[in-house]
Amino acid sequence: MLYYLYKYLHDTLQLRLIGLGVFNYITFRVAMAIILSLVISMLFGKRLINFLRNKQIGETVRDLGLDGEKAKKGTPTMGGLIIIAAILIPTLLFARVMNVYIVLMIVSTIWLGVIGFIDDYIKVFKKNKEGLAGRFKVIGQIGLGIIIGVTMYYNDNVIISREVKNGTGVYNSEEKLERGRFTRKDDKGGEHNYVNVRTATTTLPFIKTHEFRYEKIAELFGEKYIAYTTPIIYVLFVIFIIVAVSNGANITDGIDGLATGVSAIIGVCLGVFAYVSGNYIFAGYLNIMDIPNLGELSIFIGAFVGACVGFLWYNAYPAQVFMGDTGSLALGGIIASLAIIVRKELLIPIICGIFLVENVSVMLQVWYFKRTKKKTGEGVRIFLMAPLHHHYQKLGYHESKIVTRFWIIGIILAIMSIVTLKLQ
Repeated sequence: MLYYLYKYLHDTLQLRLIGLGVFNYITFRVAMAIILSLVISMLFGKRLINFLRNKQIGETVRDLGLDGEKAKKGTPTMGGLIIIAAILIPTLLFARVMNVYIVLMIVSTIWLGVIGFIDDYIKVFKKNKEGLAGRFKVIGQIGLGIIIGVTMYYNDNVIISREVKNGTGVYNSEEKLERGRFTRKDDKGGEHNYVNVRTATTTLPFIKTHEFRYEKIAELFGEKYIAYTTPIIYVLFVIFIIVAVSNGANITDGIDGLATGVSAIIGVCLGVFAYVSGNYIFAGYLNIMDIPNLGELSIFIGAFVGACVGFLWYNAYPAQVFMGDTGSLALGGIIASLAIIVRKELLIPIICGIFLVENVSVMLQVWYFKRTKKKTGEGVRIFLMAPLHHHYQKLGYHESKIVTRFWIIGIILAIMSIVTLKLQ
């Protein structure tokens, strides 16, 4: 909103107010979004915690036999409202909210935030420990996946800039929607021709030809069906990513500060990808996809990281508030949507490695227990308890040590992901 106010004052009313020109710079608006999200999460967070405590909106803890478990009983929950507010307010103030990517992220935040809120509401106010039925959560995640997938595939503003060489172009015949040629100058003053195209393409890490078109999968069903099968394959893949990452974040949110800190680390990583892909100079230097208008997404990501760090002030051990499903489902959905938008969904196993391991540990535990019970009549567990962070608690590790080590691993994974920009 403030950006549009500046443009109105500057372009329409011809007011040249000193200092307002900084709103032209994404880096300034990113910095302001981070600062404001920190302020909101820390100041608003304290008030919300007091409100939740006064209303006795506390966590009901199941007896899992873990150290320090009983002390958490009654800790205010639904703190994800703090994160959501600290993301949305700076985004609405400093980002160009008509940008298609910003719109998608606002929808993702609210959509899964509402689903998580309903789940927490049922647990807290209806005294139903199971919360919202799992099938309804999945239906909500699938709905968001359809919105993201269809928009990314069909929206005319979701484009990639391709350099045109020798009059033929380096873009593929399957890529649609040429938008006329335009020129850019390189750092030596030379001019290059470009064209904007719409294409279902993602980044293929560690490969010289570092792009992968979803049409390649569609070709398996016959060339004459490519136009019909490609969007279906793409949307199904998007749905799978959103369901998997969202549930992964939800499972990871089991001990104080774990999901919040890991999400902040992932956010910084995705912010780097959004900024360099949205800047044609960096994109050209790194030989990565040049995605027009993607840089604006850095403002949302700045607010996202600031919200996570600010919430961590109260969520670190010993937690004064839990985010609940209101926060964890929203965080996972945001991360999944960001990865899809910046076209790094194939890097998710690395970027979101912590979420992946937590998810897999639960699936392995359930599978192996059922398998051994069927064979021997007595189920055997791989881990002392799943998800994985509870296994380490059972081994006697303190919560803060487990969280710190998971953060370190998350940082290593983020660095590995960023390094793929040059490993081609």
